[in-house]
Amino acid sequence: MLDLNNKSVLITGGTGSLGKALTKRILSEYPNVKRLIIFSRDEQKQFVMAQEFPHEKYNAIRFFIGDVRDKDRLLRAFKGVDYVIHAAAMKHVHLAEYNPSECIKTNVNGAENVIHASLETDVERVVALSTDKACAPINLYGATKLTSDKLFVAANNIKGSSSIRFSVVRYGNVMGSNGSVIPFFMKKKEEGFLPITDPNMTRFNITLDGGVDMVMHALEHAWGGEIFVPKIASYKIGDVAEAIAPNLEHKVIGIRPGEKIHEEMITHSDSFYTYDLGSYYAILPTVTNWKLEEYIKEFKAVKVAEGFEYNSNDNEEWETPESLRKLIVEHVDPSFKV
Repeated sequence: MLDLNNKSVLITGGTGSLGKALTKRILSEYPNVKRLIIFSRDEQKQFVMAQEFPHEKYNAIRFFIGDVRDKDRLLRAFKGVDYVIHAAAMKHVHLAEYNPSECIKTNVNGAENVIHASLETDVERVVALSTDKACAPINLYGATKLTSDKLFVAANNIKGSSSIRFSVVRYGNVMGSNGSVIPFFMKKKEEGFLPITDPNMTRFNITLDGGVDMVMHALEHAWGGEIFVPKIASYKIGDVAEAIAPNLEHKVIGIRPGEKIHEEMITHSDSFYTYDLGSYYAILPTVTNWKLEEYIKEFKAVKVAEGFEYNSNDNEEWETPESLRKLIVEHVDPSFKV
């Protein structure tokens, strides 16, 4: 049973949407958490977040200005930390296409810095956030996140006698997160029309709470090297537009540089190492420092069929405009009305 009470937890990119959702969950469920460190490079976002989580009420919280590109700063921040959740990233596909070096510095070099700082400071667990775009990537952002995933998986092979465990959680679009399609459409609604890339474009959908659940699952259950993938619904972009503004004009503008029509989370090639764990799939590493037979027994893991794929277009579970409206009210904006 995961217990973060009397533990020190650090979240890189902690001022982002998922970082704040993790902060709420941890402070709510673990009132005796020793320290909760919000590590990020944006002082304004830290200032705003500190108003939401004042130190007078939440005396475990710490705000630490720093950049994952700076290993020395990470080493200082990680001292005495038990668990690290790595959420810092450059994540906008089109911005990465035009700023490739910056994306590599944060998503690849930053990942490497987090790994080495964790190894040098006796951190116990590291969970890194991934994305569906890391699976068979066609854009630079996806390629950097795939590289990051590979680095975190391989980190389990260079830890020596340390008991540290590195794992990855990979999921689709986080509903209502900064820069995602739903808040974008809700803002554009005020302009009298919605710009749509392609009405048949599909994406996986996960709520912030679902993303937090995955991180907590990995912290508690990872043996080291897994890429956890949730079983979640898909939606069509056209249905999102219909859910938000059915009576407005929907202008098809075409896909942006580096975008896919459909996203994948498990490829045909991944199927040889993928196991069904019930609520999640786990893509296991080709080299482990634990026994596969024991893992299968512990989690009642079932090997997926050879050639199995998990993509947003061939999904079995779908959101409709009606179900999306309910989710928007529940998870994004309680006052939302068509």
